[in-house]
Amino acid sequence: MEPVLLYITASGREEAISLGRELVSERLVACVNILDGMLALYWWQGEIEHNQETVIIAKTLASHVERVIARVRELHSYSTPCVLAVPVVGGNPDYIAWLRAEVRD
Repeated sequence: MEPVLLYITASGREEAISLGRELVSERLVACVNILDGMLALYWWQGEIEHNQETVIIAKTLASHVERVIARVRELHSYSTPCVLAVPVVGGNPDYIAWLRAEVRD
């Protein structure tokens, strides 16, 4: 049960709060941090786009990544939502123990 950070982008604060609340309430993640006001520049359908987005950093376990991705795809307003898993190589053992206890099957 290795901890993982998920980097997720949302169209704005309200969508990020809604997604985060759903993921936490379903115990798919232990915690989310919501960072508002990010500017995204990216290629989309052959053109460079730029939009304000909101970042969600979710803390979960590697065993839950696929379920979180599936749930985000169901709930998200984007046809191709950004969800990237970043392995955690260390951290406060007490926090990691808490994270493991809060994420459930």
